[in-house]
Amino acid sequence: MAFTFFMRDQPTLEHAADHMIPYASGRSRIKIWDAGSALGQETYTIAMIFAEKMNPFGFKNLRIDATDYDQANNFGDIVTTAVYPVEELQRTPAPLLDKYFEPADKPGHSRVKAILRDRIFFQYHDLLSLKPVGQDYCLIVCKNVLLHFQYAERVEVFKMFHQALAPGGYLANENTQKLPQEVAHLFTQVVPDAQLYKKVGD
Repeated sequence: MAFTFFMRDQPTLEHAADHMIPYASGRSRIKIWDAGSALGQETYTIAMIFAEKMNPFGFKNLRIDATDYDQANNFGDIVTTAVYPVEELQRTPAPLLDKYFEPADKPGHSRVKAILRDRIFFQYHDLLSLKPVGQDYCLIVCKNVLLHFQYAERVEVFKMFHQALAPGGYLANENTQKLPQEVAHLFTQVVPDAQLYKKVGD
């Protein structure tokens, strides 16, 4: 399970959007995989950032596959319902709160609006199965997950991500997690101040 919160590591996600959107321009379907979505705070942060940067037509072509493996905590229900305590939204800028959240039936909670919810598709998935949930992703985001894995396991997961990315697609990684040397040739770092990489090869 990944621990996260709204607007966590926003600069890296902004970099990812700024690079991926021009790259994906013209695609009829634009796919992102948030691998280790936890309760969905990171997933909806990604959705907000892309909604702000894409034109409405392009955003409607966006699909974000959110995955995590902790079925015991009903992550799928929480991500799909998208209701969160207002305290968790304190880092979210007020204009984004007004635009993308609405009062929930539960007091002291807000719900993500349908414009973002409709772009999110959750499924339970174990990264160590080394089987991607899909192919042809323009961007894969994986943060605060791989640090829980053994080094050799991280190497294999990065190989899986490379396989799942479209040619020239992007990978956003935890800022404290450098690429293992064994897979460094599969990606090129695209900004010096963030762990954002572009896929090399087909």
